[in-house]
Amino acid sequence: MSENISKISDAEWKVMEVVWKEHPVTAAEIIEELIVKTDWNRKTIHTLIRRLVQKKVLGVAKEDPYVYYPLIEENFCKKEETKSFLEKVYNGSLQLLMANFLKNENLSKKEIKEIKNLLDECEDKR
Repeated sequence: MSENISKISDAEWKVMEVVWKEHPVTAAEIIEELIVKTDWNRKTIHTLIRRLVQKKVLGVAKEDPYVYYPLIEENFCKKEETKSFLEKVYNGSLQLLMANFLKNENLSKKEIKEIKNLLDECEDKR
């Protein structure tokens, strides 16, 4: 299943976000939402939907009209995508990612407090 997720393009992720948000959903509903958010035409969106079905990430019920639904949960996909990014960019090191992020981002006091709270929660679970 993980190999399917790693093959999802950025454009296909946009389609999946629509499907995860509201499913089952028709191609027309996916198109309606994406056409205003992107510069894609209907044919492009249909192609993306077809590819996701072929990759077994998106399921289809052959009703009239066809309705689409996710075959893989959003949280699982995000977790796998995060692992892939971490491995590719930071050689699998979460510590390097966090250090780079914290050094290079201008975080508000509220954001810093939220991060500290998350770290405290993690530490309490150990």
